[in-house]
Amino acid sequence: MQASSPPSTGFSHEKIGRRTAARLRLSLPAKLVTIYETRRCIILNLSQTGVQLGLERPLRQGDAAFLQCADIEQFGTVVRSDPGSNALEFDVPLTHGQVLEIREFADNFDELERSGFRRIARDWITGGG
Repeated sequence: MQASSPPSTGFSHEKIGRRTAARLRLSLPAKLVTIYETRRCIILNLSQTGVQLGLERPLRQGDAAFLQCADIEQFGTVVRSDPGSNALEFDVPLTHGQVLEIREFADNFDELERSGFRRIARDWITGGG
């Protein structure tokens, strides 16, 4: 009897450099707060130990920041700075459940955004809001 494969979780288990945590590939808006400013960014991939962010102006390696996305609020340190992106290592790793919450949020994000736009348009047409 042949064993069946476990269902896909959307995680990539590649090991690049020191990374050993499973990585979830995303394209999800977030906020990155530093002691100087708050910036919009895009979460490109996320694991329990860190995140890769797309930023117009990346932070410097060693800078501290606070990431906010959905119900996740996480402190971290910039461990890599490239043109257009930063890698942030979390001070305290996310739980597996938190990563799955972000995945569920990402899976439903497009529909949530569309329904928000529909509500705004409906309020505008009816003179509400």
